[in-house]
Amino acid sequence: MSLQPKGLPEIPAQTVTVARAAFPRGTLAMRLRDRLAEVFADEPFTGAFGIRGAPGLPPAVLSLVTALQFTENLTDRQAAGMAVRAIDWKYALGAELTDTGFDATVLSRFRARLADHDLERVVFDRLVEACRERGLIGAGGRARTDSTHVISAVRDLNRTELARESVRAALEAHAVVAPDWLADTLNIDELAYR
Repeated sequence: MSLQPKGLPEIPAQTVTVARAAFPRGTLAMRLRDRLAEVFADEPFTGAFGIRGAPGLPPAVLSLVTALQFTENLTDRQAAGMAVRAIDWKYALGAELTDTGFDATVLSRFRARLADHDLERVVFDRLVEACRERGLIGAGGRARTDSTHVISAVRDLNRTELARESVRAALEAHAVVAPDWLADTLNIDELAYR
C-alpha cells in the first residue's frame, strides 16, 4: 500500500448542503471536521506507508474515523457502517453522499500498521495539542490522551448532544400532533435559538 499525502478530501458541495439542512446546528462529527481538520493529516504517517503500490484510504481519513469511533464507542464494523449511512460522518470524511464506504477490516489493519511503526498515539496527541492551543484543555496539569477524565468528558459531551437532539425531535413531533398543547405548555419566546 502506498501513500500520496493529501489530507482530508474537500467536502463535496452536495454533502455540505444536505448535512447543513439535516443538522443546522451541526453535530460532533461536523464540528470536529470544521474546527480540527488540520489535526487529521497524512504527513505524520508517511513512515508507515510505502511509496509503491496501490494507494489505500488516506491516513487522515482513517484517523478521523478512529477518533469518531472512539468518541461514539463503536466497533470497527459499526464505524464502517456509520461512514456509509451517516450524513454527518460523510461530511466529516469529505465523502460523496453516494459513497459506499470501506471494509471494516481496514480500521484494524490501519491500527496494526500504526502500532508496528510506533505511531499509535499520534492522532490523540495531535488532538490534545490542538485542544490545548484553543483553550479547550485547561492548564495546571498534564493532559494525557488516556486520562479517564478526558475520555469521560468527551463521551459525556456526545451523550448530552444526543439527549438534546432527542428532546428536540420529541418537541417537533408534539408540535405536529398537538400544537395547542405545546404552545400552552412551553414559552416559545424563551426557547428561541440563542
